[in-house]
Amino acid sequence: MKDMIKSTLALGLVVAASVTSTASMEAEIYSKSKDLVVMEPRDLPQQAAAPGNSLFLHSDNAGSTYLYIAQHEGTRISIFDVTDPARIKLVASHPLEANGTFDFVRPLGRHALVSFRDSQQDAILDLRKAERPVLRMIPMKTDLRSAEKLGESGLLAASQERKYVPSVARNYQVIDLSTSDPSHLATVPDVRHRVDNNYTGTTFLLGSNGLTVVRRLEVENAYKTLQIQRRN
Repeated sequence: MKDMIKSTLALGLVVAASVTSTASMEAEIYSKSKDLVVMEPRDLPQQAAAPGNSLFLHSDNAGSTYLYIAQHEGTRISIFDVTDPARIKLVASHPLEANGTFDFVRPLGRHALVSFRDSQQDAILDLRKAERPVLRMIPMKTDLRSAEKLGESGLLAASQERKYVPSVARNYQVIDLSTSDPSHLATVPDVRHRVDNNYTGTTFLLGSNGLTVVRRLEVENAYKTLQIQRRN
C-alpha cells in the first residue's frame, strides 16, 4: 500500500512538472523550429510591463549581464539580470534623483553616459556597483557622443549645444522563416529603443507595452557551452 502511495505521489509530481512546463511554453511564443522565442511583458517580471524611456545593457567583471530601464520620466530605474535569457530576474527598482527624462547615450567603461532631453544636460550613471547605480550630473553642457576616456578616472568631452531629436516609434514584426511558408510570430508595438546582446543572440525591445525579449536559442546554447568549456 505504501509503495502504491509513493508511486501515485511520484506520478503526480511528474504530471505537475509537465503541466508547468507546458504552461510556460504556451505563455511564450516559439517558432516552428523552436529556435526563436518571443517573451512578451507578461512572460517577464512584473516591472517589465511598465512603460520605459530608455534602456541600456551592461556586463560586469563577475560574469553577470544587466539590463537597465529608465522609467517614470527618469525618476526610477529598474534593473534586470539577463545573464541567462531563459531566467530573466528583476534585481531592483530604485528611485533616481533625475532632472527629467533622459536617454542612454553609450557605455564608457563601468559607466553609462546619459543625456537629459529637456535641459540638454549630460550625466554619468555610475555602474561600479551594478545593482545600485548612482546618477552623477556633469556641471557643464558637453557632447558625450564623442567623449573619450582618460584612463579610469577622467573624460575628455567637447562643449557643444545640441537639440534633442525624439526617436521614431516603429512596430516590429517577428517572422518565422523556419518553414516553407514564412509565418508571423508576434508584433511589438511602438518600439523606440532597442539593444542587442550579440553573445547570447538576445534582442531587447522597449515599446508602448513595456519590454519584449526575442531569443535565438541556437546562439544562446552555443554561448552557454562555450562558457562551460572556459570554466573547465
